[in-house]
Amino acid sequence: MKELFRSNDPVRMSAATSLLEAEGIVTFQMDQHMSVLEGSIGVLPARLMVADRDEFTARAILRDTGLDD
Repeated sequence: MKELFRSNDPVRMSAATSLLEAEGIVTFQMDQHMSVLEGSIGVLPARLMVADRDEFTARAILRDTGLDD
């Protein structure tokens, strides 16, 4: 799995996930529940992951929509 980006913004994560899954790219969010351990203050960012084979296409989609870093 490859990390596309890290973010504390749930809207950005949701938008990126929706765009990629609409194109048939399976995504996985890691660390999304870490805020429970830190007291819900949003310090630890979640990571958006995709399969190695989908990384190039996923990055192109995010770049074209302005959701890349």
